[in-house]
Amino acid sequence: MAPSLSPYVCLAGTAREALAFYRSVLGGEVSISTFAEFGGGEGVDPDAVMHGQLDTPAGFTLMVSDAMPGMAAGSDGNVALCLTSDDATQLRAWFDGLAEGGKVTTPMERQVWGDEYGALTDRFGVDWMVNGAPPAS
Repeated sequence: MAPSLSPYVCLAGTAREALAFYRSVLGGEVSISTFAEFGGGEGVDPDAVMHGQLDTPAGFTLMVSDAMPGMAAGSDGNVALCLTSDDATQLRAWFDGLAEGGKVTTPMERQVWGDEYGALTDRFGVDWMVNGAPPAS
């Protein structure tokens, strides 16, 4: 297996909903394992997501789980997931999709470095950056 780095997002009870949302925006296949499938845990909802994974057609892997009691959930703004592509149409679709129900912090537009870039916090509190080629003139 080639080395890879994949983001793993821990949420406060919304992992299943988040995976469905991310699949609707990014496409791909979702797999979910619940706490019940692995013996549960003290004070944990047995139907909560112990591990969820989205593998997209673009080659991204995003992992998501529900937080166990005492475990931190959300990002506190110190980490952002960054999507990049040379396909400006795809970038705009990802940005618009992820922004639905969230908050745009930087509108998607051409930046001083020449690329299209936008930033947002999605409806689950996850920070995203979308960056890539500008649309053809």
